[in-house]
Amino acid sequence: MPDLRPVRERFRAPDLPADVTPDELDGIARMQLKTLQKENADVAAMHLAMTARLIDDDPELAHQHALAASRTAGRIGVVRETLGITAYTTGDFALALRELRTYRRITGNDDQIPLMVDCERGLSRPEKALELARSVDASKLDTEVRVELAIAKSGARLDLGQAQEALEELRIPELDRTRAFDYSPALFAAHATVLEELGRTEESAEWFALSDKAVDALENAYLEKGTEEVSIEEERLPEPELEPEQEQESDEAVADEAPVDEVEADAAPVDADEAVADEVPVEAAPVEEAPVAEAPVSEAPVSEDEAAPVAEVSETPADAADADDAEDDIALFDFKED
Repeated sequence: MPDLRPVRERFRAPDLPADVTPDELDGIARMQLKTLQKENADVAAMHLAMTARLIDDDPELAHQHALAASRTAGRIGVVRETLGITAYTTGDFALALRELRTYRRITGNDDQIPLMVDCERGLSRPEKALELARSVDASKLDTEVRVELAIAKSGARLDLGQAQEALEELRIPELDRTRAFDYSPALFAAHATVLEELGRTEESAEWFALSDKAVDALENAYLEKGTEEVSIEEERLPEPELEPEQEQESDEAVADEAPVDEVEADAAPVDADEAVADEVPVEAAPVEEAPVAEAPVSEAPVSEDEAAPVAEVSETPADAADADDAEDDIALFDFKED
């Protein structure tokens, strides 16, 4: 009888630790898994959660978890996207390109186009990389995706030995040396690399230094990814002395009114970006101190004439604005020559 054993070794999913739960996965990703049966959805969610845990420290094991998720949820966009990303991190550019194409076909999203272009570069096909990049309208992409695409296109030009054209690919409005965005360090470094390739060493060194400054500015503004700490100091105002009759009238008036904190809580909240705009440090400048009410930073502030009985330290989401509105998500800094 012929040997009918499979040529490829049977895939064995990595073990799931006891502390991982489906709820650990991002809510938007969990929503995509709702089309599956609950048992399959939970298993896929836990493997995707483990992928997120391990992607930075152990890309190979993260990739195995992504493969395991694809075995139970192969028709879900976020699963194919995750598998493509982990394949890219392990250097399997052919698999990454295939999975990201599938993700694009399932969802209709172009947000992974820069990674797909880079996969073509990894497969030593810079011409196809540029062709793929030209297949989308960059003006319709989110700002961060558009910047990543410009960097990928510039890299493809360098692969072809077209250094001057590579520099032109990076001449985009986001190349602003006076402000630091999440994408700025990579963009500045890419610009410096092309300048170095052109033999403009002094300019290259300057842009590498700007990239480092951008990293420092962002680290000062963000304690964790997507969060920002704002310190508030209390300033208690002296209470006016009242005559006995005035004290009695004041007590009767307060009895008929809602507490100040509750009234303030019902007021329209201040936009998160406006709340932190004046508190993000510029060149490590100290944060202005302002009296606030006993309420989270995201609630409406009280006037300077009202007392703030307790100092609060709160975390305000830095991603409160829409991703397209990049200037609301950034930390400003001013580069000055030493």
